[in-house]
Amino acid sequence: MSISLDGFVAGPGQSRDEPLGVRGRELHGWHIGDPRANDADKTASGWLMRPRGAYVMGRNMFGPVRGEWDEDWSGWWGAEPPYHAPVFVLTHHSHEPIRMEGGTTFYFVTDGFDAAYAAACEAAGGKGVDIAGGASTVRQALNAGVVDELTLDIAPVLLGSGERMFDGVESFGFEPVEVLHSPLTTHIRYRRVSAD
Repeated sequence: MSISLDGFVAGPGQSRDEPLGVRGRELHGWHIGDPRANDADKTASGWLMRPRGAYVMGRNMFGPVRGEWDEDWSGWWGAEPPYHAPVFVLTHHSHEPIRMEGGTTFYFVTDGFDAAYAAACEAAGGKGVDIAGGASTVRQALNAGVVDELTLDIAPVLLGSGERMFDGVESFGFEPVEVLHSPLTTHIRYRRVSAD
């Protein structure tokens, strides 16, 4: 998750024109074309894009449509999303699955995070399940205790407001295992501390 110094993973005013919120794109320069990106950013991009067996994401990450599905929308990513695996989208409004090119199918889960995570684990067939975001979905995963590894890409940006990931998370339970940096971000990989 890319995050600002003041703890926001998206800026205020998320919309179709500003999917990451106002100034939210500033958190992602390290992997979306800023010329100052270096080898550390390339390594972290590899962490981000490594194949997974399935994904869980929130409806806001899937798209800007709110409430009932009153328009045709299949995600921000075009005909071939980068997932190449089943993606379980948390929503309050049912929707038929959307099959995309490259092996991505979006499934819409109305029974909450636990149901979406269980479906993703089953679909993954023993491969990793990635909690793709946004803030609320990652927060639910942390509170459910299902995150084994978390990468924070901390951008030297102050957004002032927006979507926070850690509000309502009462304990962390992770330790840093790798740190990389560039002029654009500090990448910290955390692993869950074993309970032995």
